[in-house]
Amino acid sequence: MAIPDYQTLMLPVLTAAAKGETRAAVVAQTVADQLGLSESEREEMLPSGKQNVLMNRIHWAKFYMTKAGLIDSPKRGIFVASKAGRSLLASSPARIDVELLKSFPAFSEYYRQFAVRGDSSAVVADVSVVVPDATPEAQIDAAQTVLVAALKADLLQRVLEQTPSFFEGLIVDLLVAMGYGGSHEDAARKLGKAGDGGIDGVIDEDRLGLDRIYVQAKRYAIGTTVGRPEIQGFVGSLVGLGAGKGVFVTTSGFSKQALEYASGLRERVILIDGARLTELMVEFGVGVRTSRVIEVKRLDEDFFSDET
Repeated sequence: MAIPDYQTLMLPVLTAAAKGETRAAVVAQTVADQLGLSESEREEMLPSGKQNVLMNRIHWAKFYMTKAGLIDSPKRGIFVASKAGRSLLASSPARIDVELLKSFPAFSEYYRQFAVRGDSSAVVADVSVVVPDATPEAQIDAAQTVLVAALKADLLQRVLEQTPSFFEGLIVDLLVAMGYGGSHEDAARKLGKAGDGGIDGVIDEDRLGLDRIYVQAKRYAIGTTVGRPEIQGFVGSLVGLGAGKGVFVTTSGFSKQALEYASGLRERVILIDGARLTELMVEFGVGVRTSRVIEVKRLDEDFFSDET
């Protein structure tokens, strides 16, 4: 039989995870046995030749159910069905798919944060947008959208797992990667010391250090909102340092009052939330690396032209 798509695999993957802590490779073997897959089907590789098809689809099934809160990952490489996941299985669902996952608040929040904005509505970045009747170029673009959205979600989760000092350093590294301070080795300096007035880092905006950008980094859980008082405190630190430029970065989001306050300041204060942070990390290559590059070639009409 053909290897099922990732949504069809969600139910058997969750069922296997409900039996206790496990690994993807173990679940793949269990699922393959249950489905009666042949050896050739078990060993089938993606076109890139870099990953097994079954493992790839199990990964996506696990990823989406994790975002819905149905699967927990107590340790790296280990996962298990959560209380919510076991509760869902107790209801004996005939199928688990993206439509069902949308009924879980955590998954809805994931969609809200990483939706791809269209002209007048949000189009959710979902594997299901890669439809068979789309043109090859459209399928490539849709698949890229899915991969980037998943990468951003993973990045934010990994950042939340790190120490506050790591997060502060990450922000400074990101600003340097964006070109602030040039290539001078002292362009970025981490502060984060007692008595720093709440400033976590400082960037020389130019190589001579004639102007500086001060950084505040707050690693808050997703769903937490940074309010106006926190921004006012940061601005107070800037004024005390005689500074006119600052960047306030958080893994969560900002309240409407905080955004309005920052927009009306004499000082130039930029607010970066979790979604924007991961977007910049991907764009400037911080915490990510290129897995592969797909080159698409087109027919050269000029080459076949009759004109000489």
